Amino acid sequence: MCPQCGAPVDFRSAASAFAVCGYCRSQVLRDGEALRRIGQSAELMADGSALRLGASGVLDGLAFTLVGRRQLRTADSVWSEWHAWFDGGAQGRPRSGWLSEDNGRHVFSFDAPLQGPVPEAQTLKVGQPLRLDGRTWTVASRVVARLAAAEGELPAQPRQSGGFVVADLRSTAGEVGTLEYAGTGRDPSWSVGRAVALADLSMRGLDDAAGAVGLAGRSLACPSCGQPLTLALQTTRSVVCGQCRAVVDVSTLGPDAAASAQGLEHFAQQAGTVEPAIALGSVGRLAVPRSGRPGAAPAAALPWQVVGYVERCTLPADGDDEQYFWREYLLFNRIEGFAFLVDSDEGWSLVRPLTGVPTPAGSGLQLDGVAYRFGSRYESRITQVLGEFYWVLRAGERTRHTDYLGSGLAMRRRLNREETGAPGGDAEVTWSAGETLDARAVQQAFGVPGVATGGGLRLDTGTRNIELSQIRLSPNVTVSPLVLFALLAVVIVVLARCSSSERCDDVRQAFGADSAEARQCERSGGGAPRSGGGSFGGYSGGGGHK
Repeated sequence: MCPQCGAPVDFRSAASAFAVCGYCRSQVLRDGEALRRIGQSAELMADGSALRLGASGVLDGLAFTLVGRRQLRTADSVWSEWHAWFDGGAQGRPRSGWLSEDNGRHVFSFDAPLQGPVPEAQTLKVGQPLRLDGRTWTVASRVVARLAAAEGELPAQPRQSGGFVVADLRSTAGEVGTLEYAGTGRDPSWSVGRAVALADLSMRGLDDAAGAVGLAGRSLACPSCGQPLTLALQTTRSVVCGQCRAVVDVSTLGPDAAASAQGLEHFAQQAGTVEPAIALGSVGRLAVPRSGRPGAAPAAALPWQVVGYVERCTLPADGDDEQYFWREYLLFNRIEGFAFLVDSDEGWSLVRPLTGVPTPAGSGLQLDGVAYRFGSRYESRITQVLGEFYWVLRAGERTRHTDYLGSGLAMRRRLNREETGAPGGDAEVTWSAGETLDARAVQQAFGVPGVATGGGLRLDTGTRNIELSQIRLSPNVTVSPLVLFALLAVVIVVLARCSSSERCDDVRQAFGADSAEARQCERSGGGAPRSGGGSFGGYSGGGGHK
């Protein structure tokens, strides 16, 4: 019985030492046969997850039940980690695990003993290789988190106050290793996990309405213009006002949104001149690889809704006055999570973040037996955003990218490394994998007539590239000789570049003679097709199970 209100507090797991009363939210510690109240848990933030207490599933043939949850918060995000209890059944042994959020996906991990020397928290640098527990890892993120709230049963009493360091490591085997340090920055706990799809876990008891509506029923006004903000997803951390286009950080909203909406951080953005080719809210059926790796067995074609739109541009390097723009559509499916549909000068790509990291191979990389060669390295910034995002958008934030291109028969495949934050400091690295799509597949999926790729010929205006394929002249328009001369000069340049097209035979063979990739190869003089600043995944919000 709860020491505070007398309600029953049932421990489903013999390993659980801590629980939160479902009636008065008292924190209860099990001490032998006695229950002792040690505090009060804050209200959980609605996160739109389909998971809930009591939901059950099967992992590797073993049944589990979700018996508890802890919700963690950093300066930029909130995420949940669900305590899964495996009772072992007739032949197994009882065991605890964690089903956690990771870049809009899910990871199943288990606590493990840590062998060998352990680095101190302050020595970890994002991007560095690390030998730990007999394996080689790459540090993907390092954040300071704190407990926001909890419910149900947990295997140990959570840290009640103060921040603690959480570092996520990634391996070439697709694993996620998590170091969680106490206040001293030494002797961390250690867990190892891998990506899972809820659809593969035979889950039962999910919340069928989760994710469909976010802050419904709560009054939330734009802090810039006062217009109502309507959120479609409870996972949203940033939302764009439909009236004034202000970008609003809603990551700090509590259960009482009306009271906590005052003083929300926000920043203004200029209205973009290019509207999304696919309208926000559109739903299309696509088969997206569950592993996030091109060529992996895809799920059946499922409905994906466009919930966010980002336009980015490259930041020209020294001596380079050409600038590329590309567009990313954030897609959401209640069970599968998030994916990205990218429209760059190479055409359309379907992208998901990776759980692990690729393997270095000479000057390139290797992933799932496919060799990737270096494509380009560049910086970018966001120029326009619309809709909702599961990460916090920062005004003027820059992202560093490195693109890799698939070789041989895998020329449609792409890898992208993204890094945000201060280089060598508290940065964050995310790997994404994608594969190009035919524009007709996008048309069929979203029912949008005339969707074109971004691969048209471009003129650099100094601020925004213009595709000649979008220029239309009215029959009544009189064109001056100067304009005709300029257009003729462009045609001459294109014809000159096409003289090198014999060096693009392999590209045309792989993608087709009229593909955007073939046109890009010809424009680049027969060299490797540049990604054009096409970020294959966008800023995914980083690691840390966020």
